[in-house]
Amino acid sequence: MARTTSSATLLAALLISSSSVPFLALAVPLCSLTPPKSAALAVQSSPSSTGGNYTTDVVATGWYPGWLGDEFPPSQVSWSKYSALTFAFATTTPDSSVIALDDESAAVLPTFVTEAHNNGVAALLSIGGWTGSIYFSTAVGSPENRTTFVKAVVDIATKYGLDGIDFDWEYPNHQGIGCNAISDSDSANFLSFLQELRQDSEGSQLTITAAVGLTPFAGSGGQPMDDVSGFAAVLDHIAIMNYDVWGSFSATVGPNAPLNDSCAPTQAGSATSAVKAWTDAKFPVDKIVLGVAAYGHSFHVNTSAALDSSNTLNLYPAFDKALQPLGDSDEPGAAPSTDQCGNPVGVGGTFNFKGLIAAGFLNSTGGAADGMDYRYDDCSQTPFVYDPNNQTMISYDDATSFAAKGKFIDDNGLAGFAVWHVAGDSDNILLSAISDAMGIVQVCSDGS
Repeated sequence: MARTTSSATLLAALLISSSSVPFLALAVPLCSLTPPKSAALAVQSSPSSTGGNYTTDVVATGWYPGWLGDEFPPSQVSWSKYSALTFAFATTTPDSSVIALDDESAAVLPTFVTEAHNNGVAALLSIGGWTGSIYFSTAVGSPENRTTFVKAVVDIATKYGLDGIDFDWEYPNHQGIGCNAISDSDSANFLSFLQELRQDSEGSQLTITAAVGLTPFAGSGGQPMDDVSGFAAVLDHIAIMNYDVWGSFSATVGPNAPLNDSCAPTQAGSATSAVKAWTDAKFPVDKIVLGVAAYGHSFHVNTSAALDSSNTLNLYPAFDKALQPLGDSDEPGAAPSTDQCGNPVGVGGTFNFKGLIAAGFLNSTGGAADGMDYRYDDCSQTPFVYDPNNQTMISYDDATSFAAKGKFIDDNGLAGFAVWHVAGDSDNILLSAISDAMGIVQVCSDGS
């Protein structure tokens, strides 16, 4: 998931007590999103083979950023275009019985669930994320902790009337933010936890998903597992986070979310290679959702490096890390801050798609604005835009690249898509492009 999370620092640690409140059923009208070629996509029937509790012919989902509750309240979500949405994030804590929400998220989550159910959409909660995965290893690290964590998950789902839980562990047996607890047994313990959650009388009714990297979970030796079929038996689907593949942390400019990277100077990963890696490891393709990015990364690139002799944008130019442009959520002159590990936090440099429009890189319809240099890379199937005045290059996604990803999903029989994040789009330009490419239509009934 994109390395963006709530700016709130106060955590409302929620030790959720047992409750007899039942899980909320989806409100009428009941709607499903159905592609005409539905046989090519996973059909999640109710109950699903893994125990989930929502019905849809295609997974059209994304993550709702809880820290943007004031700027982008749940009422502004284009609910009719989704089968489910996931609220980001709750976080792990040193105590396996405690799942934490910051104050802002705790305030907006009930409204999010109500809006989802009023629109016939499943409401999930994501636990973890880049900054919230520190204690996952501890939570699943022993039989006692796993049982405690199962109860905490079920209790928070019951408390908020959730239809499911998304586990965004970044990453099992692989360091993420820098201070995560990790163990050689992380992936095995994670599977044992998920199996126990599925055996719980209430947990068995939840939709359970996982946000995952470009390669399968790391096994005891630290390398990607060659058999993850056990996870397929207990997860409704996985969402491959095919973004942040290239960024300010890379050696050169490159595509944020490549569909294919066979033409890249180095193969950092792509949707194509990720789907192959997971299916080669025995995860069924019809339980794979492709994560798609409604944002991009910025780079300071000298004009001489950005443009070739014919004034065409170069795709993998060098950039100046010392002159990182400010992104749309970076505050000029902001005081230095540290992350959850105590490390300094630098300029993020990311722009949501709508932020690129607001900043003048793109016009109101999502095309390159006047005065900008633009190039669409036919190999990675992603666009680049460059402002020669401030020497800023952006690798991002637009309607064309979202349509290409939609076609890839349809052609390869994936379960659907998941947008990070739903507040990043502008007038549904991206969402409509991927939905139209998949031929998705909404079918509603009166629930009778």
